Amino acid sequence: MVKISNKMNGDNKLKFTRYQFLLVTIITVVFLTIVLDFMLTSALSAILLPELNITTKQFGLLASAYPISAGISAILLSGYADKFDRKKLLLFFYSGFLLGVLFCASAPSFQVLVVARIITGIFGGTVGPICFAIIADQFDTTQRGRAMGILQMASAGSQILGLPLALYLASEWDWHLAFGLILLIGIIAAFLIIWKMNPVNKHLRIPAKVNPLHHSLKIISNRNYLIMFLNNTLLVAGDVILMTFSSAFCTNNLGVGLDSLPLLYGIAGVSTLIFSPLIGRLTDKFGTLNIFVVGTIITIITVAVFTNLGINPLWSVIIVHTLLFLGINARSISSSAIGTIIPDMQDRGAYMAVDAAMQLAIAGMAAMLAGWIVFQTEDGMINNFSTLGVVVISLMTMTIGLMFIINRMVKRKNNSGL
Repeated sequence: MVKISNKMNGDNKLKFTRYQFLLVTIITVVFLTIVLDFMLTSALSAILLPELNITTKQFGLLASAYPISAGISAILLSGYADKFDRKKLLLFFYSGFLLGVLFCASAPSFQVLVVARIITGIFGGTVGPICFAIIADQFDTTQRGRAMGILQMASAGSQILGLPLALYLASEWDWHLAFGLILLIGIIAAFLIIWKMNPVNKHLRIPAKVNPLHHSLKIISNRNYLIMFLNNTLLVAGDVILMTFSSAFCTNNLGVGLDSLPLLYGIAGVSTLIFSPLIGRLTDKFGTLNIFVVGTIITIITVAVFTNLGINPLWSVIIVHTLLFLGINARSISSSAIGTIIPDMQDRGAYMAVDAAMQLAIAGMAAMLAGWIVFQTEDGMINNFSTLGVVVISLMTMTIGLMFIINRMVKRKNNSGL
């Protein structure tokens, strides 16, 4: 009877309450707009390069404007992230993010668009870590893999509904409308936060023993946190280096028409939507390390194929592109789930902010690096894309080793009862 009772208690812990379902849904809609905004610039590379009459280096600057400004903002927030109700903090920064998106939707030139992306980054860069901190506060460790799986559906949603529609609006009418779509969804998300989300202030009950500056220094000097930060920055760097010019590579080098880009991203999004919850459950069942390694191996193989492709039928490009996104998604879900276990409750907000700051700063540098490695010739071809593949594969290989170290850290923490 005791064994049955324990099993039942364990099953109950895995189940979400009605409010938890509502909360993760709201956070997912918020995250969808953040992901869509972040992905949109790279997805529009095939359109913005000729429309704005800019070089790959200038586009690299445009793509890096958001993450670099977001990284600076996130590091400044880190010491204060655990000092406020997370709902109020989310509302403030999300409102600023939507204002930046409004400026993007009305930007008349390349220079103005860069400034608009900086404003969007200053506010949008902190929204992600606040969302992750809320998930960590409101969900048990045995539920976080599933919660992160649902949250990662935002990426799928952005690909299924967001990117295809945004790309369609951009290609058929005007690229400004793509940002207008994000603004519309964001207004709905902000309304849901105000109306349905409860205050998230449990962390405020833990007495603060250090000032904000010392809190940030404490986070940065923690060896375990630094290892996790390094792993996450390498994850992001590889993704950004590959994706910054992926749509331009597909249209100019692989023979994918502009009118087929929505289909290319849409099918990848549908597949991600279907598999994200399954990957989340498998992460909880088989462990983050195992799922991460499998996802990385899949991604390395597809990166090697994708970056060396030439003109190919659309169906073959779709298969490789979809497998690439599924591998990246598996890595993201498993690494996000294990990342929520590492920080202590009183450090979570600051930890997430510092983590985001480092990821975003590296993402900005990665976008600029991609713009320097590749170059576009007069015929539109994107050259040196295979070189990007070598860099990405090297970074992914390094993350496997780091995840073994992180997995041992988590086991030690669990054994100590912390």
